[in-house]
Amino acid sequence: MTEVKMVAVDMDGTFLNDKKQYNRARFQTCYQEMKRRGIRFVVASGNQYYQLKSFFPEIAREIAFVAENGAWILDGEEELFCGEFSRQDVHAVLDTLRQGNYPNLRFLLCGRDSAYHFADADAQWLQKMQHYCHRLKAITRLEETGNDKLFKFALNLSDAYVDTLMADIARLHHGAAAATSSGHGSVDLIVPGLHKANGLRILQTRWGISSDNVLAFGDGGNDLEMLAQSHFSFAMQNAPERVRATARFIAPSNNEEGVLQVIEQMLAGTGPFAPQH
Repeated sequence: MTEVKMVAVDMDGTFLNDKKQYNRARFQTCYQEMKRRGIRFVVASGNQYYQLKSFFPEIAREIAFVAENGAWILDGEEELFCGEFSRQDVHAVLDTLRQGNYPNLRFLLCGRDSAYHFADADAQWLQKMQHYCHRLKAITRLEETGNDKLFKFALNLSDAYVDTLMADIARLHHGAAAATSSGHGSVDLIVPGLHKANGLRILQTRWGISSDNVLAFGDGGNDLEMLAQSHFSFAMQNAPERVRATARFIAPSNNEEGVLQVIEQMLAGTGPFAPQH
């Protein structure tokens, strides 16, 4: 039997229901048993670290975070890795975003200290983004980000133009920025190779855990590498077909507490976790 030693969960559309909540009592029961068995729990999300840890106030110092789609990796409060665009590449991508024809394009620039928006950003959209970015500052010039390490652009635009924008990024910024979509018109531009799977590998190396011993859950395009890499990979029932095709198993939907159902199976040694005879 292949034993699970690490559980990695995406948040939006996966661990959280559509009301951005989870069953805390049920999770705590699972978590305490995982902790007793030495199974590591990892939050792997495109969201900001400061937002992610707010969901786990009692245990944030005990668990690990693959935040910002893999750009920033923390074990508890200890930073293990922080990626960074060169300032030259940031300027070049900004030029593309401003000069391209991408209707309703809105974006944030994300760094270790804070996320940033330019002063002319849409106020209604910014109000929504404050849910995802607990640290968000207005700037008029890039220089106002100071010495912050900038590692992600968080974009939102009309769904019809997502493929065009992603193709433009691949053509104009090959090797400097990679585009990954999480659906609903959301696209992240990341440092190439600094995806969730790379973040898990950093933690696996630290803890001596093989990918055969990883249980991972996701529902979006930014989970594909993580699901392909992990032996026990579960796409959520609510995930699009290409994500479901990448994973080895399907979990019940995020609104059915699918992640917790599967973790309970794992702890009980049933389903795909049953001993093989």
